[in-house]
Amino acid sequence: MEDLIDTQSESDQRGIKIDWVGICSYSHPIQIHDKSTEKQNTIAEFSLAVDLSHERRGTHMSRFIEVLNERPINLSVNDLDLIPQNLLRRLNAKQSKVSIKFPYFLEKSSPQSGAVGLMDYEVNFKIVANEHETDSKIIVKIPVTTLCPCSKVISERGAHNQRGTVTYSVRTNETLWIEDIIFLVESCASSQLYSLLKRSDEKHVTEEAYDNPVFVEDLVRNIAIKSNDLQSILWYRVEAENVESIHNHNAYAVIEKG
Repeated sequence: MEDLIDTQSESDQRGIKIDWVGICSYSHPIQIHDKSTEKQNTIAEFSLAVDLSHERRGTHMSRFIEVLNERPINLSVNDLDLIPQNLLRRLNAKQSKVSIKFPYFLEKSSPQSGAVGLMDYEVNFKIVANEHETDSKIIVKIPVTTLCPCSKVISERGAHNQRGTVTYSVRTNETLWIEDIIFLVESCASSQLYSLLKRSDEKHVTEEAYDNPVFVEDLVRNIAIKSNDLQSILWYRVEAENVESIHNHNAYAVIEKG
């Protein structure tokens, strides 16, 4: 076969280093290990990048895909350094950055009837690595129900509630499973969500929310308190957004620590 010119490996004379170059929005099947050591198959959206020195014109984009295709991808929260370290070796880079975003499913039983359904949560592993260390964080989006304390106090009949989304980001020095993150957040809301509810369950969930009213401010503070109690957590960012049911705006709050 005729030798082809490797244009990407040409030298560059402009003297400008590129912080990150790579691929994004690439879908690939993975297996995720859950807390019970079971595996679930899902599809992840990958973004992969490395740094590029000032003297090199381009990177080799095909090698990013080759890293993902080398073997089936089996991940747990304890394996987040594998792909970024492979990128460093394959692309002769000093730094690598990886984002792995996927839906994660939990089987949940409704609180009264015991009806079983699957709840999905968006999970994103974000990892930055160099030859000596790896910095990883887990980001989980968790839907919850909140009931307005003000509405409950001033209304003679009922109180308005809304669905909220908590985006919880965390760095740890010990294993913190996705399930643990979800349960921590859900326990701080007025009520958790379910995919399947019978009438007895709807009554229970509605009354539970009424008995546990929280503002969006209460929600992020409740999560922060529980996060502060876990010595394994080095850093966290908790962001809550309520899709308001009686206002033409959403309510929003953020706490970051570490």
